[in-house]
Formats: sequence, structure tokens, C-alpha cells
Amino acid sequence: MHGLVIKNTGSWYVVKTDDGNEINCKIKGNFRLKGIRTTNPVAVGDLVKILPNTDDTAFITSIDPRKNYIIRRSSNLSKEAHIIAANVDQALLIVTLAHPITSTTFVDRFLATAEAYRIPSIIVVNKIDLLYENEDIDYLEAWCYLYKSIGYKVLTISAETGEGIDELKQLLNNKTTLLSGNSGVGKSTIINKIMPELNLRTAEISTTHDTGMHTTTFSEMFLLPNGGYLIDTPGVKGFGTIDIDRHEVAHFFPEIFEISQNCRFGDCTHTHEPGCAVLQALENAEISQSRYNSYLSILEDSSDDKYRKAF
Repeated sequence: MHGLVIKNTGSWYVVKTDDGNEINCKIKGNFRLKGIRTTNPVAVGDLVKILPNTDDTAFITSIDPRKNYIIRRSSNLSKEAHIIAANVDQALLIVTLAHPITSTTFVDRFLATAEAYRIPSIIVVNKIDLLYENEDIDYLEAWCYLYKSIGYKVLTISAETGEGIDELKQLLNNKTTLLSGNSGVGKSTIINKIMPELNLRTAEISTTHDTGMHTTTFSEMFLLPNGGYLIDTPGVKGFGTIDIDRHEVAHFFPEIFEISQNCRFGDCTHTHEPGCAVLQALENAEISQSRYNSYLSILEDSSDDKYRKAF
């Protein structure tokens, strides 16, 4: 029997079979994917074969070849990866510039990872209704211009007022879309605007730390009214990269990669080498300092001694 993994609760996988039934499944025996150490060998979005049991449950026996997948480091002390989702057409990164503030480092790490796994990304800036002052609006415009100038599509919305939601819906039609972002940026509220019948639980922002509190505790995909799927994922505080060769990191920063073609050395790391076009562009303000800092942070991730090996 064949099906689509639509939910991962940590202990069970919910598989929607070809005939529309939903079955709770576990992994059979020591089934693991080869070639990658992951905390979750099966992910939401996977197409799988299952073997039914007599108690209305089933075992997942194999995974079909994936079109793509996206992963992040499972913890700072591990070289294991966590697969966020598989077989996606695009990723929507939900960010907020106030209550809470999404760091550009988080944004850049997510975008670089999506580039590495060949998943097109769209940035969605939520809670623009909280940006009242002129200087806040100026900052929003500058922030959006930074990423638009690199080539990313940036959409500004307010899930609270509904501004921009119709345009967002158009981007989702007939596509499998991953929704990601920090806790508290409004992912569940956005989904409720798109699919009110789900009535997902939402939470207030912590007034003490101005951070979000987890309302989504597992990954789940929802069938959209106009075709396609939306994959909701738990909010994350950080985004650890994994399995990116330090000499390839620049490939996943489009503006750095373009300028790096003019470097004197083909294996330039853009950190200290003479004749480095990237460092010259940074000095000339042709590359954003924040983007370059994010590039350096991923280079540090790629260092062999950055993380302890898992025991």
C-alpha cells in the first residue's frame, strides 16, 4: 500500500493512503535512510510504502526517492540532522521586524540552506500593522529592499488585519509549500486566515522576553482549498547548518557568489586572501555587512571542530 506522510508526532507518522484513509504508522525494525544521519528518517511530505497491521495501524517499509528535502542541524552538540520536510515546491519563511524581531542571521541561514537543497524561497514579513512610526516603515522598506535586490521575492502582510493575505494565497495554489520561521511570528495565525476551518491554536508573545511560545509541536501538512499542500512546522529559535562544504558556502549567497567570480584565487574563502573581490565589494558597501556576517557564521559551522561528534 502506498501513501503520503502528512503528520509526524514524534512517536507516530500519519500516512494518507491513495484511497484517502489516514493510518497511524511506525517505522518497521531498524529502517533508516542510508547516507545521512538524521533524528527522523521519515519526514512530512515523504511518499512511502506501508504494510497494514490487524489493529488499523501499519509499518512504513520504504520511502520513494525524494524530489528534494530540507534539513537543519538537530542541536549545537550534534552532527545529526533533522529533516524538516520532503518533496516541497517552495518555502515560505515567515519573519517579523517587531514582537518578536527575527534576526538577519536566522533569515540568511535558512535561505542558504534552501539554496543548498534547491528549494525556492519566499520571504513573508508579517505583523506590519505593528510598524506605526515613520522610522519603522523606513526600516521595513530598507529590510525588504536588501533581500529583493539579491533576487528574493518579499511579501509584506498582516495576518491580524488580513493585509496581503489574498496575494499570499495566490502563491500557494497547486504547490506543496513549507512554512517556517521563529516561534511567535504568526505562522498559525496565517494558516487560520488561509484555512479558517482548521482553527489552529495560537499564543500570545511573552511580555518578559518578547519571544514566541510554541503552539505547533509537530510537523503537519494540510490540503489547500485550491489545490496543493501547506506544511506547518514547529517554530525554531536557531537554524544550524550541516553538510555544507566550506568552499561551497558562497554558492548559496547569490550576491557573494556572483562577485566571487572576480576573485584572484578559485578556492578563495573571502576572509583574508589577497585579490578577493568579495572583500573589496564589502568595503565598497556593494555587499551587506549583515549578509557577510551570516556567511562567516556558516563557515564557522563548517569547521570540523565546531561541534562535538555525537556519542
